[in-house]
Amino acid sequence: MKIQRITYLSLGTNQGNKTENLQEAIDHISEKIGAIQKIASIYKTASWGFDSNDFYNTCIKVSTYLPPEILISELLAIENKLGRTRENKLGYADRLIDIDILLFDDEIIFTKDLIVPHPRMLERNFALIPLVEIAKNTTHPIAKKTLQKCLSECEDNSEIKAIPEQLKRPIPLTEKYNYIAIEGNIGAGKTSLAKMMSDEFNCKTILERFAENPFLPKFYEDKDRFAFPLEMSFLADRYQQLSDDLAQFDLFKNCIVSDYYIFKSLIFAQITLQNDEYALYRKMFDLMYKEITKPDLYVYLYQNTERLLQNIQKRGRDYEQNIEATYLQKIQEGYMNFIKTQPNLNVLVIDVSKLDFVNNKEDYSLIIKKIKNHSY
Repeated sequence: MKIQRITYLSLGTNQGNKTENLQEAIDHISEKIGAIQKIASIYKTASWGFDSNDFYNTCIKVSTYLPPEILISELLAIENKLGRTRENKLGYADRLIDIDILLFDDEIIFTKDLIVPHPRMLERNFALIPLVEIAKNTTHPIAKKTLQKCLSECEDNSEIKAIPEQLKRPIPLTEKYNYIAIEGNIGAGKTSLAKMMSDEFNCKTILERFAENPFLPKFYEDKDRFAFPLEMSFLADRYQQLSDDLAQFDLFKNCIVSDYYIFKSLIFAQITLQNDEYALYRKMFDLMYKEITKPDLYVYLYQNTERLLQNIQKRGRDYEQNIEATYLQKIQEGYMNFIKTQPNLNVLVIDVSKLDFVNNKEDYSLIIKKIKNHSY
């Protein structure tokens, strides 16, 4: 299990649209570093150590799974992406954006690339005042005093003034959703995405137990004979799994991500069953469906049929190798019809036909950004 840590970061800028610079930095930190729990006010101060434009400064509290050495590397990358250029000269200079690690839990770190707590934070009002606003009772691990006490003893007399402009806290994915269901056609990548999200956000996963179904290989050999027992066994197993897992709250996990939603049972049954079989199946399904917790977000991964066939071939399950394009198209149509008839379900459709989110970090980040920014 990954360990979640608390870090306090100081942000500063004295070039361009300074409020916008801070907000962009915060948005990138939310995407790359972790959930932002608190944001201090923006404080206006004169340039410190050199004569130039006034600075805007703030501090943020972030929960992150990144170790310190990765954290500093990611923060430098964010600075670079936002346009900061570092010059090899002594002293202070103008900053489009400056991000410093002030504290990392209660750790004391001395390495070539990182010193924590920040060695000069107790000397600077522009760092201490916004930090105290959001962490006054936190103890400085070297001074062994609360930050509020450290501020009262700070000898920096430079003027610092809070301004009325406010920064917006990005809502973390795990605050926005308690239960996310990821769906898609055969080979769309729903299980891969569910596992990746679980790893990044420390979510509990509910993964479909298709490999344990003895009727699945038989179905692909003789669909007419084994369609009904296959669909009934899947329905029973999905109902039991979702009922059990959604009812159990895991204190050590932030949310739940599943790689299916029980309505897929009906979509596949419409395609595979005869009319009389489907009528009986539908009665059973309706009884179960109304008892299942609905997801806060239903993500449908759309893949074109050609890409689906490539993915199916690549993963190499013997019983799937004879799946035809027409069968996949029928499933796709079934999902689209379901989505259109569910006005009360919070649905997000993402076209991943040209994305490789398993192997391309930027593609994965794009999907997570779409999920975070989705509004119902």
